[in-house]
Amino acid sequence: DSIFFRDGVRRIDFVLSYVDDLNKEWEKKLERRKEFESNLQKAGLELETEDKKESEDGKIYFVKIHAPWEVLITYAEVLNIKVPIKENDIPSMVENPLDCMLAPLRLPEKVMHPEPDYFTAPFSKDKQELYLINDESTFFSPSMRNRIVNYILTRCPYGTEEGKKKFGIKRLLNNGTYSAAYPLHDCQYWKKANDPNCDSERYTLYMEWARFLRFYKEQPLDLIRKYYGEKIGIYFAWLGFYTEMLFLAAVVGLICFLYGLFTMDENMSSKEICDPAIGGEIIMCPLCDRECDYWRLNTTCESSEYSHLFDNVATLFFAIFMGIWVTLFLEFWKRRQARLKYEWDLVDFEEEQQQLQLRPEYEAKCTQKKKNPVTQEMEPYLPITSQAVRFCISGTTVLFWVSLIIASMIAVIVYRLAVYAAFASLMENTQTLQPISGLLTPQLATSVTASCLNFVIIMILNFLYERIAIWITDMEIPRTHMEYENRLTMKMFLFQFVNYYSSCFYVAFFKGKFVGYPGAYTYMFNRWRNEECDPAGCLIELTTQLTIVMAGKQIWGNIQEAIVPWICNWWGRRKARNNPENLYSRWEQDHDLQTFGALGLFYEYLEMVIQFGFITLFVASFPLAPLLALMNNILEIRVDSWKLTTQYRRPVAAKAHSIGVWQEILNGMAILSVVTNAFIVAFTSDMIPRLVYYYAYSENEDSPMSGYINNSLSVFQISDFPDRNKPKLNPEDFVICRLVYRDYRYPPDHERKYLHSMQFWHILAAKLAFIIIMEHVVFIVKFFVAWMIPDVPADVKAKIKREKYLTQKILHEYELEKLKERL
Repeated sequence: DSIFFRDGVRRIDFVLSYVDDLNKEWEKKLERRKEFESNLQKAGLELETEDKKESEDGKIYFVKIHAPWEVLITYAEVLNIKVPIKENDIPSMVENPLDCMLAPLRLPEKVMHPEPDYFTAPFSKDKQELYLINDESTFFSPSMRNRIVNYILTRCPYGTEEGKKKFGIKRLLNNGTYSAAYPLHDCQYWKKANDPNCDSERYTLYMEWARFLRFYKEQPLDLIRKYYGEKIGIYFAWLGFYTEMLFLAAVVGLICFLYGLFTMDENMSSKEICDPAIGGEIIMCPLCDRECDYWRLNTTCESSEYSHLFDNVATLFFAIFMGIWVTLFLEFWKRRQARLKYEWDLVDFEEEQQQLQLRPEYEAKCTQKKKNPVTQEMEPYLPITSQAVRFCISGTTVLFWVSLIIASMIAVIVYRLAVYAAFASLMENTQTLQPISGLLTPQLATSVTASCLNFVIIMILNFLYERIAIWITDMEIPRTHMEYENRLTMKMFLFQFVNYYSSCFYVAFFKGKFVGYPGAYTYMFNRWRNEECDPAGCLIELTTQLTIVMAGKQIWGNIQEAIVPWICNWWGRRKARNNPENLYSRWEQDHDLQTFGALGLFYEYLEMVIQFGFITLFVASFPLAPLLALMNNILEIRVDSWKLTTQYRRPVAAKAHSIGVWQEILNGMAILSVVTNAFIVAFTSDMIPRLVYYYAYSENEDSPMSGYINNSLSVFQISDFPDRNKPKLNPEDFVICRLVYRDYRYPPDHERKYLHSMQFWHILAAKLAFIIIMEHVVFIVKFFVAWMIPDVPADVKAKIKREKYLTQKILHEYELEKLKERL
């Protein structure tokens, strides 16, 4: 279980594996490997091959790669890697008086800060004596070493084919010349390495971070960064910070939910609906044409009581609170990110450095060259005409898939309309369903089944589109890795946004808004009558939709992330279990693990940003959404850490100084969430009509809300029913019926019968006024809070200036010493 060459001295920085299959491509692959490995040795790397006889299955060759000191210092300068020059002398932050209370949440100091804090400077070969080089073999950390070797591997040529120069390990993996390329984990995750020189960081990460029983502990971010690199470190820092901030939102959401629960009995609307003398005497118009019968309002008693859980005064408070919470989260994250940038030596790490590093695929596919205005060197480029054609194909493909989602959503709406009539008829005429008919209304039954169907369609479309999005992004040939990720992110997010949220937008803003009235119903495709909201409002249906899609996505995501890789690894290792452990080498153990992949983190971010949308865009309809998200994220951190530590090969370390384009997406969603929640409170909830009635139309001073239900349900004369809508039976000879949904129309005996009454326009004006006021209040508070909170903490600014000053001073003194020696 060694991470060294056979001599026990040279560390294995990377491993390549291949299978010697004797097919027609065999000679070509052999030639490519010879050329590639020869060029790696010319670049200064040292190789050692393990014969297939030594491997567990007798088929796989392993090529171990070691980067000697000379190669490391050469490429450290090329990659502008920062290294220690002096121990940090700035005193640490003032002790927090709450630290003693937070002690149970803390990890040991050695785990939290595995290295002393240093002032650093970019490495230069000519100034080696300036740096704190105690031991050449450990000066560059394993993650730095594998990053340097990966840089060489992605640019190493392996010959000329079809008149084109071919290079890069990625191409060799794609054409099957090599089967895998990966850096090694430093030990097994469940026990420390036998070698005393090995830090066993994987074991420490597993014991202190990746086990679920440590869910209440802080994350060892410095150790994560040291082992996996800054890019993965910053993801876990963001996820941890997001989860901490969710705690506040979850507590406030739970209080709002409990308020709804404790005030259920005081809700005058549901009291009137449940009262046999009021709700029992109100006859409702049929829910579907011809087949459905008249029914009494008090049959929806239970659903009206439950809708009060989410449709109450606390909903408005929570919608405003979440608008401000989102701003606090984004602003405090900027401060946290600024602190990490300083602590992880990313202050001067600009994206320009990455911009100068072209993707190997870009270099290989672009044959034309032009001078780079920055470096003044000739480099490949893609002609503007080729770019335009590729963008047109890409844009058309994305639009086609987005329209496919909208088509599938229309199909679900048609399902809802077709099934709604069936459910309504079934529940009225089936005696066995009578005991639960109060709780399971036709609207709720339709909503639950449609939500489940919608969730299945979402998952299928996701699965297909992921592959399409990667294919069209590859076809665009982005210039740099950052450009590639940003383009893929925007495509995937646009699709996922429409896919996950379209059904919620439909229920929130369209359902029950275009129904018409008896005798003039609105029909979809002239066949299906548009859906009506429950007499208690559409908000409970939006809550149902949100719960099923959000909870379903989180459960499915955890199954995909944890159980699938575990099963794959268990299946892959089943043969190796028959062999003694000392014959199962470290490189073979890692070879049998899953590949994390270049887009591994991308999917993690995407999952969390979609969840962020659920808890911000529609939070007014479901105050418990942040609590659900909090519970999921506590599990998510440990699932992600467990799978990364135990189920996946070690990813190649990569640098990143922020969460990238996701920051802009979160900002956009934060602004959109204020608008959507204002519209939900105004148009989906029943709050504004109740307030208008309370202040303008109530006639009972002692109980202002009494009579509201009677006032809000319009009257229709049954004799006015056209034959298409009229029920077949009217056994009790009802004369009038009431509209199922809130609709303010003049009665049949009025000269403007069935047209909207003045109350309708008063309520509409109140809704629009509320939206404008709420949006302006929340936006003013948001921008004020954002202005008040500086993006970079004052102490971090001071430390950055101090470090720059000291670094320049040390370099200046070093140059003076050199000059004196020469003179």
